[in-house]
Amino acid sequence: MPDDPTAGTVRATIDAATRERRAAGARDVPRHPAVRHDVSLLTDDDLYLFNEGSHFRLHEKLGSHPLEVDGQPGTYFAVWAPDANHVSVIGDFNGWRHGAHALAARGSSGIWEGWIPGVGVGTRYKYHIGSRFHGFRADKADPFALYAEQPPLTASIVWELNYDWRDEAWLAERKRRNAFDAPISIYEVHLGSWMRSPDHPDRLLGYRDIAPRLAEYVERMGFTHVEFLPVMEHPFYGSWGYQTTGYFAPTSRYGTPQDFMYLVDELHRRGIGVLLDWVPSHFPGDAHGLVYFDGTHLFEHADPRQGFHPDWESYIFNYNRNEVRSFLISSAIFWLERYHADGLRVDAVASMLYLDYSRKDGEWIPNEYGGRENLGAIAFLRRLNEAVYRHCPDVQTIAEESTAWPMVSRPPYVGGLGFGMKWDMGWMHDTLSYMAKDPVHRRWHHGQLTFRMIYAFNENFVLPLSHDEVVHGKGSLLARMPGDEWQQFANLRLLFAYMWGQPGKKLLFMGGEFGQGREWNHDHSLDWHQLEYANHAGVQRWVADLNRFLRATPAMHELDFSPDGFEWIDANDSEQSVATFLRKGRAPGSEVLAVFNFTPVPRIGYRVGVPRGGYWREVLNSDAREYYGSGMGNAGGVVAEDEPCHGRPHSLRLTLPPLAGIFLMPDPEREGGP
Repeated sequence: MPDDPTAGTVRATIDAATRERRAAGARDVPRHPAVRHDVSLLTDDDLYLFNEGSHFRLHEKLGSHPLEVDGQPGTYFAVWAPDANHVSVIGDFNGWRHGAHALAARGSSGIWEGWIPGVGVGTRYKYHIGSRFHGFRADKADPFALYAEQPPLTASIVWELNYDWRDEAWLAERKRRNAFDAPISIYEVHLGSWMRSPDHPDRLLGYRDIAPRLAEYVERMGFTHVEFLPVMEHPFYGSWGYQTTGYFAPTSRYGTPQDFMYLVDELHRRGIGVLLDWVPSHFPGDAHGLVYFDGTHLFEHADPRQGFHPDWESYIFNYNRNEVRSFLISSAIFWLERYHADGLRVDAVASMLYLDYSRKDGEWIPNEYGGRENLGAIAFLRRLNEAVYRHCPDVQTIAEESTAWPMVSRPPYVGGLGFGMKWDMGWMHDTLSYMAKDPVHRRWHHGQLTFRMIYAFNENFVLPLSHDEVVHGKGSLLARMPGDEWQQFANLRLLFAYMWGQPGKKLLFMGGEFGQGREWNHDHSLDWHQLEYANHAGVQRWVADLNRFLRATPAMHELDFSPDGFEWIDANDSEQSVATFLRKGRAPGSEVLAVFNFTPVPRIGYRVGVPRGGYWREVLNSDAREYYGSGMGNAGGVVAEDEPCHGRPHSLRLTLPPLAGIFLMPDPEREGGP
């Protein structure tokens, strides 16, 4: 095997950290008997399934496990390092001395294991690994650790996951709440910046501190789910969790694993689902992490044209390696089962699917057929989704996939990738581009509003306005809206009206729901003080009412993924920048009429064809005064006239407020009007 150019740097960095620990804690270290190698949690079946790539609960076997043997407490350790020639456990209990507690290789499995008496919960540890190649030596955190030191410290911590869950009622109805025909409106949250301590704005709130605040707020706002940016342990806070080192450990920045369980539990007890961002696409090159784990490219692909990501300067998993597939799928199952997560949003799927993703000619290697598709990643994603839905049938997996890859949210048995849903990045880009334009120019770009319906039912789509749209100089959603202050807020309410009106599930990043003025900054709390102003409070009230309407109205969610749930009234009024359509449920007569005026010019007497006569009640109007609008509208509703329009037998003469969306529904109890 060729020399690795990073080996010396990695070794020097780790050895320096070890020397510092040893100097600080080597004195008066209690000594324990030798490691016992006759104790094991691994069966021959475990080893077979692991090496085959079919073991999906590796966390129950590898890592550190407090275990009493012959009446004596201790901890069993097991780590995968097939190209090591020696592995030992170092930690608080032996002064971080290399070789003091050596593990033994388990046959040809590549796993090293042993039971150490006297080591218990709370013990800090690492694996000291000596490789068969280049004289490489490294101190590595446990890939299966359940808990870790607070960064910048990097040791793993022996831990147990005992917790008295109280979310039985939620779990009993989770299948219904996660179903394709359920109302799903997701509030995306970064834990470190949603809210900080009022008295100490530089201090992060812990999981338990956030739990009641977040649960109460999300319940009041009417969102159905919370999606957390990755909570898995990560060394660099500024990565927002997307540079993961601990695939089985919630970050200790906010507390213990049990504290995070408490947060999930509290949300569930309030009837709120929990989705977790999960990153199987790449991992960072931190010396204590997965990279070059045993002196070889164990987790990552060896060739940098396949194993190194140029955009994120991170490493790409080798999806062709059976043990890597077992590792990643075990991580997914772990969060769903042990932390009761209701779904996983899988990050950067496009970067996994394409071998030439973000690479120039000559910087990538074609597959065996000469194509650009990453066949190993495709097989992995299908296996992942099959395993998740087999073992956790009540959850959802959601792909962040930014290309036109076909059938992302279709089952593997018909050639799909097997995800439950997929982010509609095309809708997001088109709609934000359209909304950023001065209304006088919007008529020339009307197709950006309507194009989505050509493909809207090819996948099970989530409409995202995520954290990626309010960072890196893009500004906040509010700041991207054109016009004076009033028009900016009106445009933002109109954007949300159109988003909630469209078929598909909804996702909104924190701060957007009250029109935060500045771009998101992970080092600061949201600007909650802005809710003292009527314009921001009006946006917040509008989003809450949209959520309540979504949840209470079957036509707004029941057929999100079916063309039967949507019907254009008029997609072609580009001259006046007006769009009109129907949302429909399964029950006859359950239509909702949605009308959107994308200019600041009120439209008086605007005629819209409707499928039935009688009274149509105006149920929501983004221009209402309680939302900081001008107060224009239709006086509660309109009686349909027997004048055909838009190919329908009846029509309404409506007042369209400026820069506003309105929703109307037939009211059979008021056939003759008010």
